[in-house]
Amino acid sequence: MTRSARADVARATGWGLFVAFLVLAGIYVGSRRLRDFDAALVPYAGASVFSAFGLGYRYSMWLTKPPTRLYWRRGWRLFFAPSHVMRNISHMAALFTVNIVAQRFIEKRSPLRWAAHWCIFWGCILAAAVTFPLSFGWIHFETAGAALERYQAFVFGAHVFTFDLDSPMAPLVFNVLDVSAVLVIAGVSLAMWRRARDRGALAVQQFGADLLPLVMLFAVSITGVFLTASTHLMRGLHFVFLSQLHAVTVIFTLLYLPFGKFFHIFQRPAQLGVAFYREAGAKGEPARCARCAQPFASRMHIDDLKQVERELGIRYHTVRLKADPTYDPDRLKADTTDHPAVHYQDVCPACRRKNLALTQDTLWRRGT
Repeated sequence: MTRSARADVARATGWGLFVAFLVLAGIYVGSRRLRDFDAALVPYAGASVFSAFGLGYRYSMWLTKPPTRLYWRRGWRLFFAPSHVMRNISHMAALFTVNIVAQRFIEKRSPLRWAAHWCIFWGCILAAAVTFPLSFGWIHFETAGAALERYQAFVFGAHVFTFDLDSPMAPLVFNVLDVSAVLVIAGVSLAMWRRARDRGALAVQQFGADLLPLVMLFAVSITGVFLTASTHLMRGLHFVFLSQLHAVTVIFTLLYLPFGKFFHIFQRPAQLGVAFYREAGAKGEPARCARCAQPFASRMHIDDLKQVERELGIRYHTVRLKADPTYDPDRLKADTTDHPAVHYQDVCPACRRKNLALTQDTLWRRGT
């Protein structure tokens, strides 16, 4: 391992420990020095702390990649440009609504895929919004004194609202995780049905990357529904076993979170900055092809691409362009001489293909 790689690992480990410490501090402070923390939920909290370390570590390693680091830094620089801050905030809110809340970027691929992803996304968001605060002791419920039929909800130790057991709110409060489980099960079912019928998906899908996450989500959701069924329909039959089984599925999912496909949940918000990058590039100077002089990308993007290539050690310094007498007779010579060498990234994709074809044709004519 090189010195640079060791430094990246050390930095990522530090960030992982820092994020894990923030979660521990949040548990301690949010539960009022563990006063509201339920000891029975220690396994969930422990898995969450480990998952936080893994997420911090992997996110830091992700940002050490030259392309990611460049997009990250330039995206924030463009977002906080003094003359565009307010407009960028408004634009970010619109992008967040379309791409994150509505998940519309997936709808372009397939309505069925969008429906599956939307159900899974919002089912998981709803479950996380309830499970983590409960596990950390940020939210807890108490009976209102001697009135056992009345419950009080507390958030960070502050009383928020009171409801009766026979009120319409009680079933919603106590079964909100079942609502999230039904959403996830519906989304997983749609996703599995699509993957079983789509030949393109069947050809490229892998168990660890594509099917295992769906299986884990289904296991967490179905065991949670079994707990409710045991409580209300079977008079607590096998409740202890089901609760332990549910805990195992949740803990394994939390441990898997930083290392599998679920990590894209934390990558997706960062990719919103790509829209700002493209917009800034479109407003700036265009990059013109060294062969046909036509614009094909933004100058900022091409310059950044050259910088990333240098950092990665990719040597695309120069390429000699072959003249094409049928392509642009006013600009190119009508013979087979070469143009001066230029950087490979300064040539548009169409001219790269034409240059390759012309070079192959020349070699074929020479009999080499």
